[in-house]
Amino acid sequence: MKVIALHQEEREIILQAAENNRHAQHKIYSKFAPKMLGVCRQYIKDLHLAEDVMITAFMKVFTNIGNFEHKGSFEGWIRRIMVNECISYLRVQKKVSFMEDEYFTESTFNNIESQFSVEDIQSLIDSLPDGYKMVFNLYAIEGFKHQEIAKMLGISEGTSKSQLSHARKMLQEQVNKLKNYENGTE
Repeated sequence: MKVIALHQEEREIILQAAENNRHAQHKIYSKFAPKMLGVCRQYIKDLHLAEDVMITAFMKVFTNIGNFEHKGSFEGWIRRIMVNECISYLRVQKKVSFMEDEYFTESTFNNIESQFSVEDIQSLIDSLPDGYKMVFNLYAIEGFKHQEIAKMLGISEGTSKSQLSHARKMLQEQVNKLKNYENGTE
């Protein structure tokens, strides 16, 4: 019973927000902003710029909230808007370039060991070139398939696979350097 009541409450808040109820919009923003800032931060290194993009994306959320069909996760719907807004921002800034690479090797990427902090891992991801980072985030974190990524970014599926392969290789090299540094062997 409680799950149904919570779901119903979320639905009511969404409907109120669609009618420009500022209190309902504030509830939605307060609930999702911290997590969505994290999503934006995965794509945009500068925290202040990530926050600006997040706010712009929330404006789109509230403008289009009437289009939410209540068929999937509301948080997932918001997240997709955030990701698309980050991609749009990076495109406008011309901060992303993709290297066409027809031939690539699929490398295995071992999970980063738990000895690294979230900050360490985010720092490693931030150090990737923007194209690599975007494809890595879309694939490894957001769970998109290469076909979807290619369509979103206007690149070929092969380029998406290549960017991911290069990102994984670069991350693996950085993880090895970090391990060696921490072990005093470098």
